Amino acid sequence: MGAEVRDKVVKEIGKVVVGREREVDLLLMCLLARGHVLLEGVPGVSKTLIANAFSKCLGLQFKRVQFTPDILPLDIIGGFVFNLKNREFEFRRGPVFTNILLADEINRAPPKVQSALLESMQELQVTVEGHTEKLPFPFMVIATQNPLEFEGVYPLPEGQLDRFMVKVSFRYPSREVESDILKRNLTSIDVNDVETVLSLDQLDALVKQVNKVKVSDEVLAYLARVAEATRTEGALVLGASPRAMVQLVHCSRARALLDGRNYVTPADIKSIANDVLTHRLTIDRAAALKGVSRNPEAILTAILDRVEPPR
Repeated sequence: MGAEVRDKVVKEIGKVVVGREREVDLLLMCLLARGHVLLEGVPGVSKTLIANAFSKCLGLQFKRVQFTPDILPLDIIGGFVFNLKNREFEFRRGPVFTNILLADEINRAPPKVQSALLESMQELQVTVEGHTEKLPFPFMVIATQNPLEFEGVYPLPEGQLDRFMVKVSFRYPSREVESDILKRNLTSIDVNDVETVLSLDQLDALVKQVNKVKVSDEVLAYLARVAEATRTEGALVLGASPRAMVQLVHCSRARALLDGRNYVTPADIKSIANDVLTHRLTIDRAAALKGVSRNPEAILTAILDRVEPPR
């Protein structure tokens, strides 16, 4: 069922977004693993469009928050307001109470506002002045950010980055894909053309199936060796945390399910390790000055090549 659902989702989103099959695949994998996604890329590479089409394809409630330097936590999670009719304070829900929350250009907001999402992303609830409310199922944050070399942005702190299960880099399309994009945009593109292919009950069933995907002791031991290798790597000052490895396990199970299997293989882990781990790794600046690679993807790939997987 998982492989069939993936094919349907990729096909529907392909009606409005061209050449982003892998990105759609990662979004679906992360949703089934109950995680959140950070999309990074320059403006105009379809980050917002793909998030909107993704929620439409799954029939989920979608809300967008445009992050700006003057945004407040109240604008995201909500808060208490005074009702003049009954002369009492009542809790007014913010846009975080949805299924898919698009945090657009999250790194344009100051750190205090960025951290307002932490509890929602980790605990799936909101607490304001002692009042706690649970978020609906499913709940997923799709945040977008521009690269840090652009003006007017704030680096996401490590604690915030660690809450994102996957980071997806949106690169410029190939020449052939861009030609197709230009051709399609000769006429208007409407997200409403995307049809819903999955009910909420079916989505819930898929999430439960992910939890039943088997992970052998040998694969778990392999993951532990990979984690240790990142923490002892001289080019890194910060390796993969236990939380990062737990999320890699969950993603690997979702990957296996989408490939039509009920067990995880080392190939599943290797196929998504860069997407799950590299944004959590910190390069040692001193090592970088000595000529060591500054690319965390290259460092992690070398680690995966070095650590022997189970046979």
